[in-house]
Amino acid sequence: MIKPGSFVPDFSLIDQFGKAFQLSSFTGKKNLVIYFYPKDDTPGCTAEACQFRDQYEDFSEADAEVIGISADSPETHLAFAQKHRLGFKLLSDTENKVRELFGVKGNFFGLIPGRVTFVVNKQGQIIYTFSGQLNARQHVARALEALGRQ
Repeated sequence: MIKPGSFVPDFSLIDQFGKAFQLSSFTGKKNLVIYFYPKDDTPGCTAEACQFRDQYEDFSEADAEVIGISADSPETHLAFAQKHRLGFKLLSDTENKVRELFGVKGNFFGLIPGRVTFVVNKQGQIIYTFSGQLNARQHVARALEALGRQ
């Protein structure tokens, strides 16, 4: 897994609206909170996404963009975002290439994709990582702490 102090690798994926997203378009402009999660509309992932939604203003005040990534399709992401009124980007990594690029391993003998959050500063350097498969509700608080918000 990519460690704090490393620079975030650039990547391109499709968002929930079917539009191409290039990470480098945000590097140098915004702090980033990139969170990998297992699957749309499952209990833990929904709780995590809704927490990011509920505290999105705190992330905005920290000049941070929230980005969720899973292997679900853009269509599934769009339905998930609409159902739960998620106002941030959900990216589709159907081949798990970006997950592998970040070194996010699966849990439970590889059966469930890992749940990991990366906090990236405006210079593109990873300043914090948090891995917690069963701690979906802690990812938001930990990310805000890393950004100096509590």
